[in-house]
Parts: sequence; C-alpha cells; structure tokens
Amino acid sequence: MLVKMRNPRREIDVRGDRTVNHLLDDLELVRESHLVICNGTLVPGDARLADDDVVEIRPVISGGS
Repeated sequence: MLVKMRNPRREIDVRGDRTVNHLLDDLELVRESHLVICNGTLVPGDARLADDDVVEIRPVISGGS
C-alpha cells in the first residue's frame, strides 16, 4: 500500500494487508496522536488495510485560545 506521511512529508510503500493499529505499530507511531485516512475516508484502528490501498497518516493537531 502507498502510505503518505505528513510532517514531514514523505511516501512509503508498505507490503501486505494489516490493520491500522498494526501499520502504526510498524511505523512506530502512537495511535492517539495520528489520524489515518484510507482511500479518502477516516478509518478506526481496527480497520483492515489492503495492499492496494492509499493511506494518509496525519498528526493530530490541537489548540485553541
């Protein structure tokens, strides 16, 4: 699957099906700190990702005044 990372911007080719949580573990990213978008749809940690998916991982940004 094509994984598009943000902050810093980069693309990674990851082989094999897996869950969102497994992918984040493999990339050493904390689930609570990242949003995962698969083929344009926000997906939960237990969603299955296929080898032909396009996945975008964005850091969660919080703030306010």
